[in-house]
Amino acid sequence: MKIGIGADHAGFELKERIKANLSGKHEVLDLGVYNPSPSDYPDAAEAVAAALLEGRVERGLLVCGSGVGVSIAANKIPGIRAGVCGDHYSAHQGVEHDDMNVLCLASRVVGEQVAFELVDAFLAARFTGEERHLRRLTKVLAIERKYSR
Repeated sequence: MKIGIGADHAGFELKERIKANLSGKHEVLDLGVYNPSPSDYPDAAEAVAAALLEGRVERGLLVCGSGVGVSIAANKIPGIRAGVCGDHYSAHQGVEHDDMNVLCLASRVVGEQVAFELVDAFLAARFTGEERHLRRLTKVLAIERKYSR
């Protein structure tokens, strides 16, 4: 699977470790940042979201200090369903039930090994397509269309 990954300065180190952990298992497109100098999380979120929407990657990973900033920014972009996950269940269930396409991680909250487990769970999961999940996703997409300008 081709993965887009991005981070701000707070997520840089964890992004680099995740990238190395995925080496040989997935193709990773690093969309920045490329050093720990101060940076802005919306830039990373937009870069990963754009790559996903353009079809350059199949899933996205975003890392900032809390995971919240990149999640908020990414979710402003129609077609992106980003979630902050700190546990294994949410990382796979978000894909299986909600068709989450971007996993957001909190570098100041989750450790490296937990992050690796969350990424693996997210990447292994598939949307179930069950009627109840499709119905709910259709409602989410209708909300998105209603408020898109």
